[in-house]
Amino acid sequence: AFFPYFWKSVCRSPLGMSRGQILDEDISASSQWSDSTAAKYGRLDCEEGDGAWCPEIAGEPDNMNEFLQIDLRSLHFITLVGTQGRHAGGIGNEFAQTYKIKYSRDGSRWISWRNRQGKEVIEGNRNAYDIVLKDMEPPIIARFVRFMPVIDHSMNVCMRVELYGCEWLDGLVSYNSPLGQQMTLSGQHIYLNDSVYDGAMSYSMTEGLGQLTDGMCGLDDFTHSHVYNVWPGYDYVGWTNESFLNGYVEIMFEFDRTRNFTTMKVHCNNMFSHRVKTFQKVVCYFRSELDWEATPISFSPVMDDVNPSARFVTVSLYNHMASAIKCQYYFSDIWMMFSEITFQSDTAMYNTTLAPPKTGPPTRDDPTHKVDDSNTRILIGCLVAIIFILVVIIVIILWRQVWQKMLEKVSRRMLDDELTASLSIQSETFTYNNNNSPSSVSSEQESNSTYERIFPLGPDYQEPSRLVRKLPEFSQTSEDTGEIQNVQEGVPHYAEADIVNLQGVTGGNTYAVPALTMDLLSGKDVAVDEFPRKLLTFKEKLGEGQFGEVHLCEAEGMQDFMDEDFSFDVIENQTVLVAVKMLRADANKNARNDFLKEIKIMSRLKDPNIIRLLAVCMSSDPLCMITEYMENGDLNQFLSRHELCLTFCFNCFSYSNLHHMASQIASGMKYLSSLNFVHRDLATRNCLVGKNYTIKIADFGMSRNLYSGDYYRIQGRAVLPIRWMSWESILLGKFTTSSDVWAFGVTLWEMLTFCKEQPYSQLSDEQVIENTGEFFRDQRRQIYLPQPPMCPDPIYKLMLSCWNRNTKERPSFQEIHHTLLDCGAELL
Repeated sequence: AFFPYFWKSVCRSPLGMSRGQILDEDISASSQWSDSTAAKYGRLDCEEGDGAWCPEIAGEPDNMNEFLQIDLRSLHFITLVGTQGRHAGGIGNEFAQTYKIKYSRDGSRWISWRNRQGKEVIEGNRNAYDIVLKDMEPPIIARFVRFMPVIDHSMNVCMRVELYGCEWLDGLVSYNSPLGQQMTLSGQHIYLNDSVYDGAMSYSMTEGLGQLTDGMCGLDDFTHSHVYNVWPGYDYVGWTNESFLNGYVEIMFEFDRTRNFTTMKVHCNNMFSHRVKTFQKVVCYFRSELDWEATPISFSPVMDDVNPSARFVTVSLYNHMASAIKCQYYFSDIWMMFSEITFQSDTAMYNTTLAPPKTGPPTRDDPTHKVDDSNTRILIGCLVAIIFILVVIIVIILWRQVWQKMLEKVSRRMLDDELTASLSIQSETFTYNNNNSPSSVSSEQESNSTYERIFPLGPDYQEPSRLVRKLPEFSQTSEDTGEIQNVQEGVPHYAEADIVNLQGVTGGNTYAVPALTMDLLSGKDVAVDEFPRKLLTFKEKLGEGQFGEVHLCEAEGMQDFMDEDFSFDVIENQTVLVAVKMLRADANKNARNDFLKEIKIMSRLKDPNIIRLLAVCMSSDPLCMITEYMENGDLNQFLSRHELCLTFCFNCFSYSNLHHMASQIASGMKYLSSLNFVHRDLATRNCLVGKNYTIKIADFGMSRNLYSGDYYRIQGRAVLPIRWMSWESILLGKFTTSSDVWAFGVTLWEMLTFCKEQPYSQLSDEQVIENTGEFFRDQRRQIYLPQPPMCPDPIYKLMLSCWNRNTKERPSFQEIHHTLLDCGAELL
C-alpha cells in the first residue's frame, strides 16, 4: 500500500475489460443502439457483437447523458485509460473524438475528473481501430468509472475501453483536512493548496481525496514540481502555525472498512532554511465502531537540521483496529508541508458474534472473514500444512534456478558462437593481400557479439539471451535467411578490438573509439583544469545512477576555465548553470577507473552540439566532472510545453524551429560517428536546449526518475531504452552508428509529436520486443511508428529510412545532416 512517485509507472496493469476479468454484469450503459451494441461489447480490442458499445444518440448537442459504466467491485488506483472506436472488420467507422470521465467510490457521489490544469475533456480517437492511451494525471481512486463521450451529432459515436492500474490497498476513501495556505517567499507566492482534491472545499476539505494520495512525492525544493506549467508549491499541501493556536494540524482519515493498521508513512518537506520542517510530534486517535478510543498513540520523529531533503516519516500504529484515524500533527517550525500520506494495514477479522453488518453492494472477494473459535485448531493445522507446502515449493524453485543457470551458461556459449557465425550483418568485410595488410576496411565498424560480451554484467544494458530465445527463427541457417554471411577467419571483431565500456555516474556508456583515443586512455593525464569546489553552489538534484548523482549547480568564475575554441555567452563575473556528475565516495575501484576514463574521453569531445566538459574536481572525494547545462532543460520537457504553430498562440512552435533543432542533433551525431563513438541512448530526454533553440547532446536521461518509464528492466537489473533501440541492438546486442541512426529516427518522431506520447505507446514493452522479431523475420508484419499529424511526407520518409531493416541501407549521419540542410524550410 505504498505509492511513491516512481511506483505509478508499475501500477499500469489492465484491469480486465479486454481479458474478461471484468464480468458482463459489471458493465452497464445509459443506452445502446441495439442489443448487439450493448455495454458488454465495449471491451478494448474485442470484436464481439457489432464491435463496440454504441449509445443511442438523442437530445441536444454536447449531450453528456450517455455513459459506459464499469464496476470494479472494489477500490482501485487507476493511472491510465485506453479507448478505441468500432471497426468491425472494416464495416464500422465510429469513434469518440473527445470524452470525459466521471468516477465514484460509493456509487452515489459522482466526481468529474480534471487534469492538473483543470481540463475535463480528454482527447480521444482519430480513427476506428487504433488504441489511444491517456495517463490519468492525477490518478483516480474509485470503484465505479464512467466514460462519457462528448457527442456533437456530427458523427456517430462508439467506444471500446480499458482501465489500467491496481487495487487500492490503502482502503482510504477520504481525508478531512484544513485548507492549504499561501506562503510568500522573496516576493514570490507559493500556493500550498490541495489543487486536485475531489471532495467539498470551503473552510476545510471534507469527503474527498487529493494530492496526499495521488502517488506523487514532492521534491526537496518545494518551490519546484514534477509537473510543468503549474505554480510554485504545487506538490505540497502546507500550513503555517500562525493559523493554528493549538499548535497542530488535524487530519481525519476514513477507510472502506475496519482494518488492522501497522504503519503510517508521511512524506514531509524539511527545507529548514525556509522555516519548513517535518512535524515535531503526531498524536493519533482510532475509531473502530461508533466511538473514538480514549487512549491515543503518540510518536516524535528525530529532528534533522542538517539534511534539507524531503523524506518519508514512518509512524508505527501498533496493529490498532479502526475504520477511521484522526491524527494531530504538531509544528516544529513556522511551516509544515506534506505531499503523500499512506497506510499499511490488513483487513480486520471478526468471529461470528462480532461480525458487523455488511453495507453497500456485494464484492467479488469480500475481505471480511467470519472465524469460528471452535475451529481454531483446524485452522492452525491448515496453516502449518500450507507453510510446509510453501517451503517445498521454494526448495524446488531454488533447485530449478541453479540447474537453469548451469544450462544457460552452456546454451549462452553455444548461442554466442552461433550468432557470431550465422547472424552477423556485415557492412563490408576485411580482405587481405599477400603481405597480410588490409586492402579494404568497412566504412562502418560493428560489434557482432551479444550483450554479455560487450557489456559484462553491469547493471545496465545486459545480455538479451532471454529475449533472443523468444524467437525460434534464430536457429535458421544461412540458406534460410538469404543475407547471412560467414565471418572470414582471422578478421578481428570490432567489439574485441576497441570497445570501451564505462559504468559511469549516469549509467553504462559504451564508446567505440579509434586507436588514437585508445592510446590516450593509457596515459594518466587529464586534459581539463581543476575547479575550486567552493565556487559551486547546489541548486537541485537532476538525477542519480548506481555510482553517483548529477546535480544542477551555479558556478562562479567559469569563464577562466574556457578553451580558446569554446564560445561561452556569459557576462563576466556572472554565475553560470552547470551540471556536476559526482562519483560516490564509496564507489568501487572499477567505477573510479571508469569515471577517470570518461573524463579523458569527454575532454576530447569538442563540438558545438555536444555537451562540453568544462572542468573537474579531482583533489579530493567525491570526484566530480563539471559539464555545460542548458537553461531550458531537456528537449522532451521543452517540447511538451509547446505546440505546433498553425495560428498565433501562446507557447507555439514553428516547423523552422524543429528543423533547426533536428539539424543540430544530426550535426552532433555526425561528429560522434566520425570518431566512431556510439551513443546508445539518443532520445529527446538526452538533448538539452539553450538560448535561441541551441541543442547539445548529453547523457543524463537514464539517471532521472522522470524517465524511468522509458527504460525496460530485464530481471530487475538490465535497463534498456527498447522503444528507441534498433532490432539488432535488442536481439543481437549490436550497438553501432547504424543503431544510433535508428534512434535518431525515433527522436525525430518524438519532436514531430511534441513529445506528447511515448513511442509505440499502444504497445506494451513485451509487444515492442515481439515487434523486433518481426523486423528480423522481415515478412512485412512489423509495426512502424505512424506518421505524426502535420508531419511532411519527406520527413516521414527520412524516418522510415532510419528504421530500415538492413543496417547498410540506413543513411549515415552525414547524409541525414545534408538532407536536413538541403530541405530546410521546404520540408519544415
